[in-house]
Amino acid sequence: MSAPDLLVVGAGVMGAWTALEARRGGRTVTLLDAFGAGHARATSGDQTRISRCGHGADALYSRWARDSRTGWRRLEDETGQVLFREAGALWFTGEDRAFADATVPTLRALDIAVEQLTPDEVHARWPQIATDDITGAVYEPEAGLLMAARGCATAVRRLRELGGTFEIGAVRPGGFDRERLLDVEDATGRRWAAETFVFAAGPWLPRLFPDAVGSLITVTKQDVVYLGPAAGDERWSDTAIPCWVDMAHPFYGLPSAEGGGFKVAPDRFGPAWDPTDGDRLVDPDAVRVARAYAERRFPGIARQPVIEARVCQYEMTPDSHFLIDRHPAFSNVWLVGGGSGHGYKHGPEIGRHVVGRLDGGPAPEDNRFALDRARNDAGAIRIGGDGLVAAWEGY
Repeated sequence: MSAPDLLVVGAGVMGAWTALEARRGGRTVTLLDAFGAGHARATSGDQTRISRCGHGADALYSRWARDSRTGWRRLEDETGQVLFREAGALWFTGEDRAFADATVPTLRALDIAVEQLTPDEVHARWPQIATDDITGAVYEPEAGLLMAARGCATAVRRLRELGGTFEIGAVRPGGFDRERLLDVEDATGRRWAAETFVFAAGPWLPRLFPDAVGSLITVTKQDVVYLGPAAGDERWSDTAIPCWVDMAHPFYGLPSAEGGGFKVAPDRFGPAWDPTDGDRLVDPDAVRVARAYAERRFPGIARQPVIEARVCQYEMTPDSHFLIDRHPAFSNVWLVGGGSGHGYKHGPEIGRHVVGRLDGGPAPEDNRFALDRARNDAGAIRIGGDGLVAAWEGY
């Protein structure tokens, strides 16, 4: 069998969508993953992720999020799978309203629906939300939940339907000829050759390329708690309450969907994490912290039982912008990663952008995804950051 045009390593959201978009464009494609699409160790695993367009004044990410929503909906139409559930998204604001005040005009300029609500308006629409300590909220009515592991598996399924190849393989770079990588290999010596390679290996990318990626991407442990609504209590489902992000406290979450729990997640960087061998047991204090926050914002569910707790992970760049760039030593190798806690929803546009770069298309004007760019703005586009450390310490 002849070598494919493109071999993608990693079937998380970035790799799966890169492979799918390349196949849609006519390339022969092989996709490899060490554990499978949407597996439990993957950053793209778990049940749900938020799809929202609010990124402050950053119009590129807002536009990508909206266009990616269209991409997810197209994949739904092609496969018959439910991948997106429109529930809306609320951004609770504290005394610092700078992010919200930048988000609203950005979304309006892109013709993305957005509302500004007072605390009383929030409580009137969603009485289960306590609003005593917020200054208001920004509401995106067309935001919602993406079914995370299912989305990756469905993208891979569609790739195979279109004639692409997917295999299980824990690989590393293999042989090379001057400036070109020739193949990848697994521990048994099996090799896969290709003309071009994209490594979208999530938290494993720094291990595969320690010299090129090094400390640019750090991997941290993130504990997530799911509280179980009481029998017959529909107030916490995606038909009754939006996704939410709290700008005054380092937390975000999603409503119950398809019988799952109400997700409460801290947006604070955890300890360094081994994504392969780490035991995926949440810290014993994680439940206490989740309940303490829920008592403040969602008191009606705070004392309900924990029905699931999961260890996720962030792979962070210093400024939260993705890494999408050519390897400095290999002309036919691209490095794609650094999801930084906001990458999942952008999957379709990341795939489109990577394939465009393979075809000679331009990088963004600000060169934000470059490997060798100085990245000194620590988390400017995230909800978390140094300003929320004090807020966290109150839990």
